[in-house]
Amino acid sequence: MLPPLQDQHSPTREIGEGEAKAGHVTSDQVRDPDRGDQEEQGLVDRPPSTSPTQASSRIEPDIFDDNDLEDELYPESTNTSYLTSIASDIRRGIQENGRTYGVYGLHKAWIPSDDLEVERNDLQHCKFTMLMGNELHLAPIVDHPQKILDLGTGSGIWAIDMAEQYPSAKVIGVDTTLVQPNVIPPNLVFEIDDVEDDWLWGEGTLDLIHGRELIMAIRNWPLPDFKSDDGTLPPDSAYIEMGKIYFKMSQRIGCSGWEPTRWKEHFENAGFEDVVERVLKIPTNPWPKDKHLKEIGAFELSHFRDTIGNVFARGYEQILNGDPNYFQVLLAKARKEVLNPNMHSWVPLSATTSEVRFS
Repeated sequence: MLPPLQDQHSPTREIGEGEAKAGHVTSDQVRDPDRGDQEEQGLVDRPPSTSPTQASSRIEPDIFDDNDLEDELYPESTNTSYLTSIASDIRRGIQENGRTYGVYGLHKAWIPSDDLEVERNDLQHCKFTMLMGNELHLAPIVDHPQKILDLGTGSGIWAIDMAEQYPSAKVIGVDTTLVQPNVIPPNLVFEIDDVEDDWLWGEGTLDLIHGRELIMAIRNWPLPDFKSDDGTLPPDSAYIEMGKIYFKMSQRIGCSGWEPTRWKEHFENAGFEDVVERVLKIPTNPWPKDKHLKEIGAFELSHFRDTIGNVFARGYEQILNGDPNYFQVLLAKARKEVLNPNMHSWVPLSATTSEVRFS
């Protein structure tokens, strides 16, 4: 369901660059270390404790005693459950290794669609919102938008918050799985749709198109990248090796993990104007001294430790035909590393916004 600007044979169709009347696109993902930091532009002024942490700035680490390190450095995951009366093959999905995976769409799903994934989605939403200075997006949206589209809506939490923030707009969240709640704002609808299928939205009908965490969802784009500012992330880190596995999997199935680093170029080639890329830092555990960043790091640690390992295990075995015993040993080492607050590593997140005008 990727939108061509001119026709369905546009070479940039695969980036999800939909049509919008004075519309905007915003995408949040990681970036390629080999491309270097691009010029940062125009973030609105916010208090230091809530402003986005861009990759050009250095995070001051907190001081931890090795003897006092514990396994309890991140908040308990919220128990999130949603009531639904939908009973269908799409809702049930398929069961593998104790997880549920969706069955709808053009390609095999590699991300689960169960309560644990809903919980992960919600925690990720909290982390991303905090990282962007408590904003739901960074696009220059009009004051009273009429229609907003959320690609790969997941648990629907972003779409719900947007519907509440913009009551003038009809908000549409699309996904290949039915895990969204039934009780939602009146101006919000959830639809089953595959963003890789033909684009059905009319030209000039959308004010904002949002996409987040779509790396393993979209194929045919035209290694997460881990860093540290002080050398505390060793080059032979098991955590880095996990990142390499992630990118090998994404490339093998045609969902290049590097592609978000090229979205600015893709948007410009597709005719979008005022394209802005902001690169933000996500600490990999609660190592920062800053309280706000420490909390973001706690979310990221929970994300990796509680959920990512299970998703990677399935892909490592089925996509890369890897040895599951080797992977479990590597995962245990990586989890131990990220629990160490004296390892000051961070993941870059690229937030790209743009707009297109129609006469």
